[in-house]
Amino acid sequence: MKFSDSRTTLPLLMLVLVISSTAVQDSIGHPCGSTFFSALVQLIPCKAAVAPFSPIPPTEACCASIKALGQPCLCVLVTGPPIAGVDRTMAMQLPVKCTADFEPCEMAK
Repeated sequence: MKFSDSRTTLPLLMLVLVISSTAVQDSIGHPCGSTFFSALVQLIPCKAAVAPFSPIPPTEACCASIKALGQPCLCVLVTGPPIAGVDRTMAMQLPVKCTADFEPCEMAK
C-alpha cells in the first residue's frame, strides 16, 4: 500500500481532521481550558498553605495564583485524583482565605 494512493490518503486525512476538531472543541468546551498538570503547577505557590496540618496562611503569591487559576480549575484539582502532600479540605478553603469570589466546589460522593 502506497501513501500517495488517494483512496487511502483522503480517508486518513478526514479521520485526522475529525479527531483534531473534536479535541479542539473539547478543550474550548471545558471551562478550565488547561490540563490537570498545568493547573497543579500554577498552585506551587500554595504548597505550604495546603500541606496537611499546616498552620501557614496562603501568601500573596498563592492568592494571586488562585485568582488567576479560577474556580473551575481549582475544582478540577480538588475533586480530581489525590495529590500527595495536599489536604483537599485546606485547598478548598483557599478561595475564602484569599478573598476570591468563587462558588464552592461540588465533591463527588
